[in-house]
Amino acid sequence: MTIGKSPDRDNRRSSAGKTGAVPGRDGSDGTPAAPEPADEGPSIGRVLSGARIEAGLTVDQVSTSTRVRVPIVHAIEEDDFGRCGGDFYARGHIRSIAKAVGIDGDVLVARYDAAHGGAPATKRPSQLLDTGPIKVTDRRGPNWTVAMVAAICAVVALIGFNLVNGKTGVSGTGSASAPLPSGSGTGSVAAASPSVQPPAPAPSVAAIAAAPADKVTVKLVAEKDASWVSAVDGSGKSLYQNNVEPGQDQTFTDAKQIKLVIGNAGAVHVYVNGKDLGPAGKDGQVVHVTYTPGDPQAG
Repeated sequence: MTIGKSPDRDNRRSSAGKTGAVPGRDGSDGTPAAPEPADEGPSIGRVLSGARIEAGLTVDQVSTSTRVRVPIVHAIEEDDFGRCGGDFYARGHIRSIAKAVGIDGDVLVARYDAAHGGAPATKRPSQLLDTGPIKVTDRRGPNWTVAMVAAICAVVALIGFNLVNGKTGVSGTGSASAPLPSGSGTGSVAAASPSVQPPAPAPSVAAIAAAPADKVTVKLVAEKDASWVSAVDGSGKSLYQNNVEPGQDQTFTDAKQIKLVIGNAGAVHVYVNGKDLGPAGKDGQVVHVTYTPGDPQAG
């Protein structure tokens, strides 16, 4: 007698072989469960706050050593970077606070960049290549220096012309060949050119050099970009705390010293006691400097 195979049993085996599902593995149909997201660890604010507490420092002490205002320190420790005034200043504040509490600020800045679209340094070369020096010149407006030089040359030429013709009129020769524009003699300069006036002198290092020798005079000029600047005199009084926009300048004088914090050192040109010290540092660099009377020495 031949024993036949059960059709239902064969069909069940065939169906299981096609699907390849193993009931009860991770779900009712055997599909693997999605992995849970990894914990990224404490936030930037919590890391800075914990390091400050571990170092035994108060918010006021951190603010004094970093020149970052107390409300901004509190906001950063709560991961609120909106009060920093932009990504550039937020990075500088994070580095300063991290250094004050004794941790690596570059790691925290990298985390900040990852959460806010990356560091701006990667975009700077392309921006410089696209804009070029012509666009920067257009943004600053007309070149008033050239206009001032041309006006001064015109005034000097007119004075020389009147002087020469005045001498000729006194001697009685050649006065008819070249009539004066108005009147005669040297006294006609003002009447001959009432609309031509010497332009106001532009701010220069000479003005700084005229400052008293027993005081320190510091002049900051923002050339190609804006920068946040804080200035404090020798008695600890705050003289200035704001942005200096491109084309603007600020001058500070004190009998003892001038302490400066410059948020974008590469954008600020420094003149101290009549001496040109050049840019305060590199683009994006935050510098702390002190100047005293006499030969400028950065402290």
